[in-house]
Amino acid sequence: MKKIASLSVTAFILTILITGCGFDSEEESGSRGFGQRGGQATSVEVLEVRQSSIADQIRSFGTIQSQAVVDLNPQVSNRVTEIYADLGDSVRTGDRLAKIYELPFRDAYEQAQAQYRQSRVAFVRDSIQFKRQEQLFESGAISNLEFDQARATYNTAQAQLEASEASLTNTREDLENTVLRSPVNGVILSREIDEGDIATTGTVAFTIANLVGYETRLFMPMNDWNAVSVGLPVDLQLSNSRQSIARGVISRISPQLNTETGLGEVVVSLVEVTPMVRPGVLAESRITLETRDNTVVIPRASMIENVETYIEPETNTVELRRNYSVYVAQGDTVAVRQNLTLGLEQGERVEILEGLAEGQRIIVTGQSGLRDGSRIRIAGQETPAEERGGTIDVMEPADGSVSEDSPSGRSDSTARGSGQGRGNRSGAQSNGNN
Repeated sequence: MKKIASLSVTAFILTILITGCGFDSEEESGSRGFGQRGGQATSVEVLEVRQSSIADQIRSFGTIQSQAVVDLNPQVSNRVTEIYADLGDSVRTGDRLAKIYELPFRDAYEQAQAQYRQSRVAFVRDSIQFKRQEQLFESGAISNLEFDQARATYNTAQAQLEASEASLTNTREDLENTVLRSPVNGVILSREIDEGDIATTGTVAFTIANLVGYETRLFMPMNDWNAVSVGLPVDLQLSNSRQSIARGVISRISPQLNTETGLGEVVVSLVEVTPMVRPGVLAESRITLETRDNTVVIPRASMIENVETYIEPETNTVELRRNYSVYVAQGDTVAVRQNLTLGLEQGERVEILEGLAEGQRIIVTGQSGLRDGSRIRIAGQETPAEERGGTIDVMEPADGSVSEDSPSGRSDSTARGSGQGRGNRSGAQSNGNN
């Protein structure tokens, strides 16, 4: 009996030791870093690398405006009696815009007409008289003095006729100018007069955008200003969306930078416009410097940036050196870090010159917690049993004994409770010793 009791105590101690080792093993497994080699797999999303096109672009904002803006000034001064057009109206050449009180100008015109008729009658009369005097002078019937007097009278009548013609023309133009008309086809940008106002010469009454074309003026820093050239294509988008509203081309570049701002002016002439193009619209201009086709392009968000501080020994200046990398899915379980050489950048898209090949799968979500060689689990794919912590359902006989085909005791204990599983295996060993 003493021997049996001794064996039972020994079995009990072995059970405690095995159980303690089992807990330590699980705690150690659970305490390993998330996503580390040999630890719990990190759930990630992947994207297959494809070749695409990418462009090197310069972005700048500018206001769309008409290539020609006309200020309409009244040519006569008087009270405004009628307004025919308003802000935003489309007008054509000759369309009436406003009416100025015309009665004084009509009276002046009619008076000029009467003066012209009177001057013409006097001129015809003196012309006939001069021809008669000229014939008499040639025949010797009159003296030089009488002929000179006849010629002076004729010249005076001619001068008065010419003066009356000029007065008639001026008064006719003044009368016509009492109606303000559009000099171009365009859109009214502003109206500075109202009915009852006194229109005065030299003061702007209407501002009209001449619809011969649109343009936008961009002001760029020196690096961008040096990079652009006449003839480069430009795509214009609304400032608050990605919708393209026009296409243009660089038509003029200022030869010098502004001395106060240090910016260079670049003029973009619009060649294709949509109905959304209006003077005053703020648009983002994207100038394409270079386009590359059939090159590897990935999202910027998938890259990992590493910044290193470097001190230049000679100048004792601090420099920041940046390098970039991505994690590539090797199979479906391991993440491998690969360094990259970048090329062109366009918004959230980056060209990769070295480090990736078409067909590789890069990790685009969940890469921040990874290291080289970390275990991964691709989202959307079935998780292997061993990565689920060994949760395997085991069929037991009705008597509660463990089947010979069941997995190891640890997997079974995990499926049913760690304490119970270990207890069964320890009890079996104890019985065997007995």
